[in-house]
This record gives sequence, C-alpha cells and structure tokens, in this order.
Amino acid sequence: MVAIGKIEANHEGVTPVSAQLAEEPVTLLQFARSAGRNMLEVIPAETLRETYVRGPLNIHYICEPEMITELLVGQGRAFPKAKFTKDIIGSAVGNGLILSEGEKWRKQRHRYSPLFAARNLPVLARHFAATGIEVADSLAEHPGPVDVAQVAPASTLTNISRVIFSGNEEVSAEQIRVGLIAYFNYISDLSLFDLMGLPKWLPRKKWLSSKAPVTTMRDLARQVIDLRRAESRDEPEDFLDLMIEALKSDFEDAETTVDNLLTFVVAGHETSANALAWGYYLLALHPEMQNRVRHEIMSVRPDGPVEYSDLENMPLLRAHIKETLRLYPSAAFFARDAGAELDINGVKIEDGDALFFPVYSLHRNEKLWDEPDQYRPERFLGGTITRGQYIPFGAGPRICIGAQYAETEIMVLMASVLRRVAFSLSDEPLPEPVLTFTMRTSGPLILNASPV
Repeated sequence: MVAIGKIEANHEGVTPVSAQLAEEPVTLLQFARSAGRNMLEVIPAETLRETYVRGPLNIHYICEPEMITELLVGQGRAFPKAKFTKDIIGSAVGNGLILSEGEKWRKQRHRYSPLFAARNLPVLARHFAATGIEVADSLAEHPGPVDVAQVAPASTLTNISRVIFSGNEEVSAEQIRVGLIAYFNYISDLSLFDLMGLPKWLPRKKWLSSKAPVTTMRDLARQVIDLRRAESRDEPEDFLDLMIEALKSDFEDAETTVDNLLTFVVAGHETSANALAWGYYLLALHPEMQNRVRHEIMSVRPDGPVEYSDLENMPLLRAHIKETLRLYPSAAFFARDAGAELDINGVKIEDGDALFFPVYSLHRNEKLWDEPDQYRPERFLGGTITRGQYIPFGAGPRICIGAQYAETEIMVLMASVLRRVAFSLSDEPLPEPVLTFTMRTSGPLILNASPV
C-alpha cells in the first residue's frame, strides 16, 4: 500500500492530541475491564504500524483497505454485527436499523433511505442554521473560556429537539433535554460481562441501575409520533414529518418505529457533537487555517442563516471536517462476527471469528497516510484516497444511513459559529480521546472564544 502523496501545505501549531493504545498484549479479562472505560486502551498499538494484526483467540484487527472492502462490501457484506455490540446497546435502540439483520434490516433500510436523500436536507439545514445562529450569538456575547465538549452536544441536542420533538405542547423542550441526557449516559455505561461475551442470564451491574432513561425516552417517542400523526401536516417541516410520511406507504409496527426514531436520535447526536468539539479544537490549534476557513464562509454567506446550497461552495470547510473525522472518528471502532470461512490475501478467517475494525488506527496508520498524526486538511482537496482507507461512517450496505445528514449538520453549525467567533487554545490541560459508545473527550475541552 502506497502512502498518500506528500502534503505541501505548511501548518503552524503542534501535533494534535492522540490516544494511547495498548503496547503490550491484552488478556480477555484486561480487555473487558479496560474496554468498559476506554476501548482505545485495548486496541494494539501495532495496528498503527501494521495493516493486519492477529489478536488473541479468534480476533482479527483489520486495517488493510483491500480486506476491509472485501469484508464490508464484498464477500463479507452480510456478516452480522458483533454479538457484544447488540448486547451493549440492544436495550436502548431495540431492533432498529443499527442492530437488525437480514430481511428485517433490508426492509427498514429501503423504508428510511429516502428520509436522508439530498432533496430533504434543505429543510433540515434550516433548523440547523437556527441553532447555529443561537450558539454563535451566545458565544460572541459571552467571550472567554468555554468548554466546547459541552457546547457541541448542546448544539446537536437542540437540533434533535427542533427536527424531531418540536411543536408538541404536551412535551416540553426541557423534558426532552433531561430525558435525552439521561438516555445517552445510560447507553454509554458499557457492561463488563457484555464485553466478555458472557451469557445474557448472568446478572449485570447495570441491572442495579434504573432502566427509566430508556423507558422514559421510549414513552416520549411514542407520544410525539402519535401527536404528530394526529396533526397530519400538509407539507413536511422537519425530520419527524419526513419519517411519518415515509411510513404512510410502507407499514412498520409501532415498536419498530420507536426503535428507529431512537436509533436516529442516538446516531445523530453524539457523533456530530464529537466531530464539532474536535473540529473547533483543531482550528484553535491551527489559527491560520481557521482564518482561511472563516474567509471562505464569509465569502459565501456573510450573514443570515447558512443554507444547504451554500455548502457546495465551502470546500475548505468540508475538507477540515473530513480531516477532523480522520483524526477523531466518532465511530472509532466497530466489529462483525464472521458468518463463513474466507481467505483474503492469505489471511484465513473461520466461521464465528471476531472481525475488529479499529477505525482510529486505520485513519492514523503509518503505512497508509503521510504524516498520519498531523492535521492536514489538504488531503481531502483533490486527489483520491484508496477505497477502504477512510471510513468514518463505515462502508458497504451498512454504511451509516445518516452520513449526509451528519455532514450537513456539522458544516451548517460550524459555519454559523465561525462567522462570529474565533477559537484559541487556553492554558487548561487538553483531554485525550476516549472511546465508549462513541469517541469523545476524556474531560473538558476548554478553548478561548472571542467575537470576530
């Protein structure tokens, strides 16, 4: 595999913060204990230097683009999600798109794909722009240190309230906010026994905690779906309208609809929030690039709501976000269970083997990228990247259905904020990347915000 061509741009600043991967072999028990706290601690550091690493027992760590493509797009495209993934988040998202398999998954994918089509994004972008203006105004009017690891999820939480839970007098915005925060905390609490693959009947520590966050959100989801259906709007005004419109011509049982609504909430909140936080940090680390991105935004939309059609004229902002997702992919790790015997480039995979895709390592692998730990957004301006080498949203039939939604949300929010606010590094210590349900910061990410 040939590394991406030499990057000519000269960026100021230091190397962005990175995670500490496992330099020594990890036992199964160590894996389960550490993974519950930070999955990155159990991924072999060797995956940063080699494109294939054989793990203990039946585990394969795969960073080889050709193998990734074969397993996600080719012969292995029908392999199921790993059992431990289902055990970890199944109680929160049910049998929606993330976890369903086979014909049930195919029907859901077909049913919901039109929701995320480009023709629907201008409607959603208007909601994102309203949130972006509010966040920008607040930061510009209250300059000083700010924790972007809190600002970013607050932004995407507001968007969820706007595009899914808005317009219901019976359900307040505060109910939604409190319910969603508790819900995300619940699903981020990984079970040691689930990670070890122990039987479901064995008691989990999590069982001692209340399942109220899940039941509360499911109840709220049912309520807003029923209320919105009763409204029967003539034209879709937000994501929930589009979802209900799709179900008029393709029936789905009520509980599966709740599963999918919560699946979209989960997938559309933390992933975008993490990218925003890391993206603001990288621009603070590289003020020259921040100025260039701001100039591009101002030349396209100097004031007023950023529109979906504006984004095609912001290639540098898009490249910045792509590079952010390379260095800090929200979905930094995922797994499949092999459903058949395969031989790919001399690597033998047995039926039932665990196929681990450490996206964090793939995106920083020294055999695949030139200066892999450095921030170089020019990688994504022209040129091509080998298929299977850059997969922030996965690949193949199960690539994230909301990838365009997420990219649009991140771009609109960031463009709205950068027009009014400049970020710089503070004297506070920087957090490290931590991977539980998604890859987030290990603590506050304090930057200085000042009005432009």
